[in-house]
Amino acid sequence: MAAAAVTGQRPETAEDREASRPQWAPPEHCKAQAAAGLGDGEDAPVRPLCKPRGICSRAYFLVLMVFVHLYLGNVLALLLFVHYSNGDDSSDPGPQHRAQGPGSAPALGPLTRLEGIKVGHERKVQLVSDRDHFIRTLSLKPLLFEIPGFLTDEECRLIIHLAQMKGLQRSQILPTEEYEEAMSTMQVSQLDLFQLLDQNRDGRLQLREVLAQTRLGNGWWMTPESIQEMYAAIKADPDGDGVLSLQEFSNMDLRDFHKYMRSHKAESSELVRNSHHTWLYQGEGAHHIMRAIRQRVLRLTRLSPEIVELSEPLQVVRYGEGGHYHAHVDSGPVYPETICSHTKLVANESVPFETSCRYMTVLFYLNNVTGGGETVFPVADNRTYDEMSLIQDNVDLRDTRRHCDKGNLRVKPRQGTAVFWYNYLPDGQGWVGDIDDYSLHGGCLVTRGTKWIANNWINVDPSRARQALFQQEMARLAREGGADSQPEWALDRAYRDARVEL
Repeated sequence: MAAAAVTGQRPETAEDREASRPQWAPPEHCKAQAAAGLGDGEDAPVRPLCKPRGICSRAYFLVLMVFVHLYLGNVLALLLFVHYSNGDDSSDPGPQHRAQGPGSAPALGPLTRLEGIKVGHERKVQLVSDRDHFIRTLSLKPLLFEIPGFLTDEECRLIIHLAQMKGLQRSQILPTEEYEEAMSTMQVSQLDLFQLLDQNRDGRLQLREVLAQTRLGNGWWMTPESIQEMYAAIKADPDGDGVLSLQEFSNMDLRDFHKYMRSHKAESSELVRNSHHTWLYQGEGAHHIMRAIRQRVLRLTRLSPEIVELSEPLQVVRYGEGGHYHAHVDSGPVYPETICSHTKLVANESVPFETSCRYMTVLFYLNNVTGGGETVFPVADNRTYDEMSLIQDNVDLRDTRRHCDKGNLRVKPRQGTAVFWYNYLPDGQGWVGDIDDYSLHGGCLVTRGTKWIANNWINVDPSRARQALFQQEMARLAREGGADSQPEWALDRAYRDARVEL
């Protein structure tokens, strides 16, 4: 089953095979080596160092040994020179330098990535000892998979019960005060902002151009009607045609925009996300079922334990009747003005924006939904991606309240089923590349009943060196101070001591 092999996978040892990891087929190069008799523990035929001639005389042997000693001496001298050269720097080189130094953070191996093969392809894996699971490819763009029965009904009920014990809070999207403060640090002129929004470069801002870029504003979902209402309130569009010229945009005071957003009291149906959520700890000392689920995710992803264990806790979300989440991507691109939330501890940088660097999303459906509540991927397996094409003829494919039925792919929630996908493209060197725009997804409107889901996000910094330094620092903190030294986001102390048996 070579097609099911995970890229970048190391050859398995006997201990690995006993550890309940998925039984992927070995890579082809390993088969080739086995066929050639390499690496199987057998002694290769001994070839004579030289033919039985005078060249194998004692004199030749002495000359050869002198050459070997000189060569080894030079190599040792070079190694000592490199060692002491690196050790002479008495000043602190800073996290970025330390992350790349040969004696600091160890180099990280390539990230594993499951191959999709083709839509509908199925493979069998063993994630737990008493049953098999089947992984089905749902799309190749994004690389998206489904696993029925990943959780048992009892595990689903336990997660819901623990979340209710913990208490859920209304989900929030980027408060306006923080947004204004961050924007104030950005040196962007009004002309630059206009040119950023003006996608077709015609010198006029159409409503769909503004909609394509303006997604967040105190959690308020922007529609053509709401934008025109805002234009009228701040007197930005004197002729009322819904189109802003450069002059009209230049005359607009952005402070009036923020003031209007603060004063607007949006209904729950007008929000980007209408749900409640909480976080459940899965680390050492958590409920044994929570630990078992994390270990199952570890076997599924075949990522290193350090990456999985240092990722975010389990997020549990409840969507009541009328709940939704408009289409979005789970991770954000890292620009010079941004930094990953999970590695900011070691970044030693001051930047205005943080983003959640989520290499993978593993989503669990915790109940069967009576009506609606599908997970929609609006542009899955499109030939091309164009942000402006998401809004055509007054149809916004990101709007999961109105247009979920127009998305390319919808996944119906079924209790115990898991879906997982990669939020980044590979960079060609075994690490994180650009954001996969096709991973755009959302939660369709729940028309009847309640929808419960949970998310396991796997955090990886696009900077390989910074991720390595972060893992090294977390290991040091764990050795020196135990769990209390972990960063607040990585450890849910309110849940850590909970013990629940159902």
